[in-house]
Amino acid sequence: MRFYINVDHVATVREARKTDEPDPVRAALDCEEAGIDGVTVHLREDRRHIQDDDVRRMADVLKCPLNLELATADDIVQFAKELAPHQVTFVPEKRQEITTEGGLNLSNDGKGPEPKLLAAVEKLLERGVRTSLFIDPDPVSVELAKSTGADAVEFHTGEYANRYPDSDEPLARLKAAVKIAKELGLAVHAGHGLTYENVRPVARIPEIEELSIGHSIVSRSIFVGIRQAVLEMDQILKESRVD
Repeated sequence: MRFYINVDHVATVREARKTDEPDPVRAALDCEEAGIDGVTVHLREDRRHIQDDDVRRMADVLKCPLNLELATADDIVQFAKELAPHQVTFVPEKRQEITTEGGLNLSNDGKGPEPKLLAAVEKLLERGVRTSLFIDPDPVSVELAKSTGADAVEFHTGEYANRYPDSDEPLARLKAAVKIAKELGLAVHAGHGLTYENVRPVARIPEIEELSIGHSIVSRSIFVGIRQAVLEMDQILKESRVD
């Protein structure tokens, strides 16, 4: 299983003062040296944390894969096409949300995936960019994701995280959706709200190929440094796979 770190919230701290530190690119390089498999950043339309220049610099200096999260805004899709990172993950955005609240609404009131999303996926696939869709763990969303031609799905684990450890239902739904996605030939990723305390049950799901974890690691890094925070999470993930 691949371990990607999301460094958005290093940039959140920087943008609180609109200065040049802490630098998310430096953080990404430190994480790379600590052994992560890839870096995730979300270039939001409102540029609330990660900036265009951050993404360009990461693409220039990182040796590990870069996963760029984005909505279907024309300028950002064009930016991704020109940059051609290893992977692009399409996510929903609401201007007023604090963080992503759920997966893409692929059903679109029964009309299916929006033409704008389909066109964006096609544009990036033609450019040779691996594409993933951030979706909720339900069978309908999985089927619709397959219809877009995307290479992978990333399951939103927010409900699981919010209800852990009081309910087993979200984990059961996640496991069922993961199996459907795998049967359809989609690569399976997961992320959102995963922490040092709740990640083990998700990491134990054998079909999940990639986990993206950010806020919990950046929070831990305040106390122990980002390399140590990465190493601690990496150890948990490795132990989970052999439990």
